[in-house]
Amino acid sequence: MQLTQDAILKTLSRVEDPDLKKDLVTLGMIQKIEINEDKVSFDVVLTTPACPLKEIIRNNCLEELEKDFGNGITWKLNMTSNVTTIRDATPLLPQVKNIIAIASGKGGVGKSTTAVNLAVALAQSGAKVGLIDADISGPSIPTMFNVEGEQPAVTKVGDKNIIIPISQYGVKLMSIGFLTPTDSAVVWRGPMASSALRQFISDVDWGELDYLLIDLPPGTSDIHLTMVQTLPVTGAVIVTTPQKVALADANKGLSMFRQPQINVPILGVIENMAYFTPEELPDNKYYLFGKEGGRKLAEKYDVPFLGEVPIIQSIRESGDTGFPAVMKNGLTQETYMHLAQEVARQIAIRNASHGKTAIVEMKS
Repeated sequence: MQLTQDAILKTLSRVEDPDLKKDLVTLGMIQKIEINEDKVSFDVVLTTPACPLKEIIRNNCLEELEKDFGNGITWKLNMTSNVTTIRDATPLLPQVKNIIAIASGKGGVGKSTTAVNLAVALAQSGAKVGLIDADISGPSIPTMFNVEGEQPAVTKVGDKNIIIPISQYGVKLMSIGFLTPTDSAVVWRGPMASSALRQFISDVDWGELDYLLIDLPPGTSDIHLTMVQTLPVTGAVIVTTPQKVALADANKGLSMFRQPQINVPILGVIENMAYFTPEELPDNKYYLFGKEGGRKLAEKYDVPFLGEVPIIQSIRESGDTGFPAVMKNGLTQETYMHLAQEVARQIAIRNASHGKTAIVEMKS
C-alpha cells in the first residue's frame, strides 16, 4: 500500500477507542500526520492525560499500521490529550471543563482524603486541576495540603474583589480554612455556608481547568443543593466504606443525585478502608468493616465501581503531614493513580454519551 495521509487514516479507521466504541479517525483523535520517506509521525489526541488505555490504543494503532505497510516504516506516535467537556462558556467558571462532586453519605469514610489524592493524581498525569473544600464547618484541605495558615491574595477586577487560589502540588485550592483562624470553629447557619460556597465559585480566579473537584460535606444538605443550583455538575463520585451503616448513608447520597429534579450522573463508587494488610503478612487481607459493600452498592444502582483503597497507615500519616499518599512510591501511589484514571475515563465516557447537566431550579 502506498504511504499517504489518506492511506494511513484509512488504516487507523479500523482502530476503535475501547470506551467510546468509535474509531479514532471518526472521533478526530488522529492529527498532524507527517511523512518523511520511511518515517511517519502523528498525534493521537486522547480524551484525558490520565487515560488508562493509552498503551492499548498505541499498540492497536501499530498493529494495524504494520499489517498494511509492513515492518520497514518507523512510526512515531505522540500520545497527547485534550480533555473533553460538555460545558458551554458560561459566566460562571467559563474556562473549567468538568466539575466533579466528591460526596459521601456520612463522615469518617475518607472522602476528603480521596478528593485530595484524586486531585493530585490528576495533576500529576498532566491535567489542570482545582479543588474546592466545600465542607465549610470542617475544612481539612489546608492541613492535607500542608498550607495551614496561608491566606489567598485578592486582586481588583473592575469593581469586584477576586480571590487568587492557593496552589500546592499542582492543584489550585480554595477553603474556608484559608479565611478563618486555624483554631476557630465555623458555626454558620445553612444560608451563610451556602453563600461561602457561591463565593468560592464566582469570586475566585480559577482560570483554565480540566477538572474542578468539589469536596462536599457528608450527607445531603444546603451545600449540595447550592452546588447543583449554581453549577451544571459533570458528575459525582460516591465514597463509602464497606460497613452497613456507611452503605445505608451512601445509598441516600447516591439517590439524591439521581432524583429527577437534580439528575447528576454518577461517575462511580469508591470503596475506602476496604481491607487491612499487615506489612509482615503482605499476602493476607483482613476485611475489618465487611467485604465488597461498595462494589455491591455500585451493582445495585448499575453505576461503575471505580476501585477500592486498603487501610494503610501511611495514608493517614500523609493526611496529617500534608504530603498526599499518591506522591509516595508504592501501593498507595498505584491505588490512587488507578482511581484517578478510572474517574477521568468515566468523565470521558459520560461526556461522549450524555447531554449537558442542567442547573437545578427548585420550586417553592
